[in-house]
Amino acid sequence: MPPQTPQRPPKPYFFYGHRKPSQNRPTVYGGFFSNRQSLRNPNSTSEPHQSQPFNVQKWDPHYLPNQKTQSPPSDPKTFQLQRHLSPIARFITDAFRKNQFQWGPRVVTELSKLRRVTPDLVAEVLKVENNPTLASKFFHWAGKQKGYKHNFASYNALAYCLSRNNLFRAADQVPELMDSQGRIAEMLEILEKMRRNLCKPDVFAYTAMIRVLAAERNLDACLRVWEEMKKDLVEADVMAYVTLIMGLCKGGRVVRGYELFREMKENGILIDRAIYGVLIEGLVGEGKVGKACDLLKDLVDSGYRADLGIYNSIIGGLCRVKQFDKAYKLFEVTVQDDLAPDFSTVNPLLVCCAEMWRMDNFFKLLAQTEKLKFSVAADLEKFFEFLVGKEERIMMALDVFEELKGKGYSSVPIYNILMGALLEIGEVKKALYLFGEMRGLNLEVNSLSFSIAIQCHVESGEILEACECHNKIIEMSQVPSVAAYNCLTKGLCKIGEIDAAMMLVRDCLGNVVSGPTEFKYALTILHVCRSGEAEKIIEVLNEMTQEGCPPNEVTCSAIISGMCKHGTLEEARKVFTNLRERKLLTEANTIVYDEILIEHMKKKTADLVLSGLKFFGLESKLKAKGCKLLSS
Repeated sequence: MPPQTPQRPPKPYFFYGHRKPSQNRPTVYGGFFSNRQSLRNPNSTSEPHQSQPFNVQKWDPHYLPNQKTQSPPSDPKTFQLQRHLSPIARFITDAFRKNQFQWGPRVVTELSKLRRVTPDLVAEVLKVENNPTLASKFFHWAGKQKGYKHNFASYNALAYCLSRNNLFRAADQVPELMDSQGRIAEMLEILEKMRRNLCKPDVFAYTAMIRVLAAERNLDACLRVWEEMKKDLVEADVMAYVTLIMGLCKGGRVVRGYELFREMKENGILIDRAIYGVLIEGLVGEGKVGKACDLLKDLVDSGYRADLGIYNSIIGGLCRVKQFDKAYKLFEVTVQDDLAPDFSTVNPLLVCCAEMWRMDNFFKLLAQTEKLKFSVAADLEKFFEFLVGKEERIMMALDVFEELKGKGYSSVPIYNILMGALLEIGEVKKALYLFGEMRGLNLEVNSLSFSIAIQCHVESGEILEACECHNKIIEMSQVPSVAAYNCLTKGLCKIGEIDAAMMLVRDCLGNVVSGPTEFKYALTILHVCRSGEAEKIIEVLNEMTQEGCPPNEVTCSAIISGMCKHGTLEEARKVFTNLRERKLLTEANTIVYDEILIEHMKKKTADLVLSGLKFFGLESKLKAKGCKLLSS
């Protein structure tokens, strides 16, 4: 290795000069931006001191050896950013660390020591914070400072913090929050301009502002404007109360709306019936049925007549808390007052009777609805649709139907509703029992019944029975449902009936408006197989995967059908090998499809040989010679 020549010292001047030595500092060569080097004493022969690695916990007064603390962010980029924080931002992050990176009174106490936290400071802290909950609460705390207003940088930092933690939906709502805060500031600015110009806003101006903000569901801004109105000593009128209370109740702040209602009562303001209606609906929605009933009594005592919507809300609330007798009395009131009760009035009562198993009241209610000229058959269909909407009530619906059959209340639509619900929870045997019972009663079974039966038969492994149901639908000159097409096609693919499955694929896409995506790609694969090249089929499979439609039984069957007709076994196996290597197909399924491929290829070859014999007129000669392999 050649000896290194000593570097020539730079020309001493202001930028590249060396500092004058002093008793407190060694001589250092270099300028402002160069690498400064300390000169070691040549007479010193002591060994260099082996420094121990720096441990920040020894210098942390808040650290205890037995205390488990949450480690700081391990992201190197975040660590680099934290090194360049301003002193106040570092104080805030230290407050987070001392409280185990969780928001609480101790953090608020520490932050209260600061005179003011600016929006730029909030943005600086949020850029390095990786705890989305802590960041959101800090952002909210900063916004509550007197005279504080978030700027674009703070909103942007919050959105990026949420996105870093995969909370993309919450991050998308930040612009809406920014817009709503901007509307509040805009409203307050308008108020200040009106005050400065000696044009004090009146109640109509305040009501208009509240109406605009309530339409945008910006309830915080509504309450802020309401406080400004009180500050200006403007007396609210009925319209102002109605606008704010209805906005609060529709936005889910029923308690605050009820407080304003009580304030109206104390001030002797005439209360509109619309306020009663929206408050009753909101209280029932929160489960406060008792207060809703008190409001109904207050409404009637005030000389108003409750409409059907108010009665429906309270009847539904009473039925949810299993107070059937009170709810039934209100139903009788709607009948006496000629309010024309409908299914929305009766349905909660029927559900309550079913859940409490009060079948006497159930049939009594049905008889009463018949007297009121209700369409009982249609209402029972809606009742069972509502009942099976929750999985835990499906078996109860089946028990109720058993009671109804004895009274003559049975119809094909109800059978279909129950069969579909049983199919969804995997009770296919019970669904097929209902199907057999329906056919035994000589009811007019429709295509929907057969479509549900097809799915049940396929789930039970009874493909032949499923095909018979499909043929029944065709005989009725109707079309099976898309779910029935899909289920039966996959069932045929599993048992190796490739040609029948592909025929169903074409039949489905020709009869329905929008068939399954895998069916459309199956036809594409059949067309691409004409080239006989595995690469082109793999391109279609890649497109399927990108579209969120992974290959399934129908796709593999289309590959087998197309390649047996236009390609070779080797090219087909290349496609299945590619699917296995990409883990889109298991090893076991690969072996199964390879066997189906071979069997289908043998079948197609035999069909070609037989067709050739028939074409050349050799079939009769072979039969004359005693060949028994050919079909008669």
